[in-house]
Amino acid sequence: MEKLSIRTNSKVEFQDITGMVEDAVRSSGVRSGVCQVFVPHTTAGITLNEHADPSVIEDIITRLEALVPQRGDYRHGEGNSPAHIKSSLTGSSVTLFVENGGLVLGIWQGVFFCEFDGPRTRQVMVRITPG
Repeated sequence: MEKLSIRTNSKVEFQDITGMVEDAVRSSGVRSGVCQVFVPHTTAGITLNEHADPSVIEDIITRLEALVPQRGDYRHGEGNSPAHIKSSLTGSSVTLFVENGGLVLGIWQGVFFCEFDGPRTRQVMVRITPG
C-alpha cells in the first residue's frame, strides 16, 4: 500500500490526484488488477469525475454548499458538521481497474481528493492488487 500526502489550501477544495494514483500504479508493477483509493478522514472524501473542464468541479462544490451550507442548525460541537455530511455524500473510497499497467478511466475522468475542513495535510491510501 502506498500513502500519498495531500496538502490543501482552502476550507473546501477538490484536488485532481489522478497523476499521483497513476504513478502509484506504475511503481507497483501490476499490469492487470484493481486499484483502491481510500481516504481515512471523516471530513474529506474521494470522487471520480470530469477533470477536463474545471467548471464541473466548481459546480459540484457550489451545489454541495447549497445542499449543506457552512452555517446551519448543526448539533456537532466542533463546528465542522457540514464537512462530515459532505464527506458522506462523496464517499471515502473509489475502486478502479488496472489494465496494461495503467488505470482504466473514461476519457474525461479523473480522481479527486475532496477537502471539506481545510486547510490541512491529509493522507490518501492507494492499494493495487493483481488480478
